[in-house]
Amino acid sequence: MKSLLIFNREPYDNTDVTWNGLRLAGTLLDQGHEVRLFLMNDAVDMAREVCRPPEGYDQDLAQMLRALIARGVTVKVCGTCMARCGIYKNQPYFDGAEKSTMPELAEWVAGSDKILSF
Repeated sequence: MKSLLIFNREPYDNTDVTWNGLRLAGTLLDQGHEVRLFLMNDAVDMAREVCRPPEGYDQDLAQMLRALIARGVTVKVCGTCMARCGIYKNQPYFDGAEKSTMPELAEWVAGSDKILSF
């Protein structure tokens, strides 16, 4: 089964929404699903080298994303959002986060069995 998780929120927004989405991605992967992640809007910060947890937050979301990439999860980042969004606007992205487009996201949506948005 192909699962697509779309992230839209700033990684550290005083909630655990992004953290829970990444945990779900790992669990789906453990259960044999093909997992793909698409980052857009302020979620693009999660794939930037400078993204670090704020003081007092015990989870490193960028490291969780890197671990998923290392396990074979494809991560695409909206190319338009890469330059426009996030508090770390115009900062570099780490390896494994691929620049993408809206047509590519549309293909992923059309070819997915389950789509979740965080």
